[in-house]
Amino acid sequence: METERSGELPVLSEQNIVTSRQLVRALCQRLKFSLVDQTKMITAASELSRNTLIHGGGGRMRWELLEREGKQGLQLHFEDEGPGIADVKLALTDGWTSGSGMGLGLPGSRRLVSDFEIDSAPGRGTRVSITKWK
Repeated sequence: METERSGELPVLSEQNIVTSRQLVRALCQRLKFSLVDQTKMITAASELSRNTLIHGGGGRMRWELLEREGKQGLQLHFEDEGPGIADVKLALTDGWTSGSGMGLGLPGSRRLVSDFEIDSAPGRGTRVSITKWK
């Protein structure tokens, strides 16, 4: 992994969620993120991996190390082919949940990162991209 600038992991099981957290931790450490920023990115990755598995029926996490204008960053993409989200604005509201969770996954993840993008619609799955800049 030392020379790789991008890659992909499946998110098809609980073990894959653990693996995604471990990879994100290693990538954050490679970029010398502060402990606080490492924790934020690992937490967001954990939430989004879990959403990919539970709500999307599984999918993948793609990662990329970025460099722009002298800044380094980590970008993660969570992609599934699940049922999609009918109302993305509602799904980004604190406390709203489509299941039995606390409704903090998407809005909480959005607060933890520098950049957050979501693309979803019924019948075409969900794509969430997050970036943390150092």
